[in-house]
This record gives sequence, structure tokens and C-alpha cells, in this order.
Amino acid sequence: MTSIETGHAETRTITIAAAPARVVDYLSDGRHLPEWAPGFAPAVEHEQGDVWRIPGAGEPRRVVVRTAKGHGVVDFVSAEAPNQGLFARVLPNLTGAELIFSLFFPEGTEPSAVDAQMAVVAQELEAVRERVEA
Repeated sequence: MTSIETGHAETRTITIAAAPARVVDYLSDGRHLPEWAPGFAPAVEHEQGDVWRIPGAGEPRRVVVRTAKGHGVVDFVSAEAPNQGLFARVLPNLTGAELIFSLFFPEGTEPSAVDAQMAVVAQELEAVRERVEA
């Protein structure tokens, strides 16, 4: 029998005064990562297809930006572990959009670490809103 492992889910959302397609278009372009997630990706380099490289100290990280534009899906997952990352959904909110970010933490993750990461997520949501509404 296969063992299934789940983690602790945390989700945050923000309302954006822009069409959902505009939000998805912005998020799905990996070049924008340093604008809204500078702590995670202070710089990016396009590798190929939907894979982006985040240079830094040591080995660069590789992130896949998985997009299903028609479904409002833009996920930022590890190229090595595609079940780990930031999972984003853009839903219609009347004529605007609702942006949802979800992350999953391994069981046993310190609550203070979860709180710190989710504070960053809140800042990232605000940054996306500021850029898309501008």
C-alpha cells in the first residue's frame, strides 16, 4: 500500500480591481517574480519553456511556472519537487479578481516559521495587486 503524506495548508487571498485575465497574465510571466517576490527571487533567468532559474549563493534554484490561463491557475513549483511551492488561483470577483495563494508545510513545522512565511505571502499579494492595478 502506498503511503500518502499531507502537510499543513495555509491560504491567503486578496481582491484585485482588475480583470482575472490581467492578473493571470502578470503572474504567469516569470520575469515579474523579482517585482512581487523579491525575497524569494531577487533575480530570475529564463532557462527553457516554463522553467526559470533563480541565481543566488550556492546552487541556483529552478522553478517551474505552471499555467492554465483559462482556469486561472499559476503555480510556482520546484523543478525537482513539483508538489512543493506556491499554488495560485485567480477567480472572478464580479468584474474584478480574487487572487488566492496556498502553501503547504510539512507536519511539525514550527508555528513561528509558518507565521513568518505567511507574512511574506501577504506582502507578495499586496505587491501583485499594486502592480496589476497600476
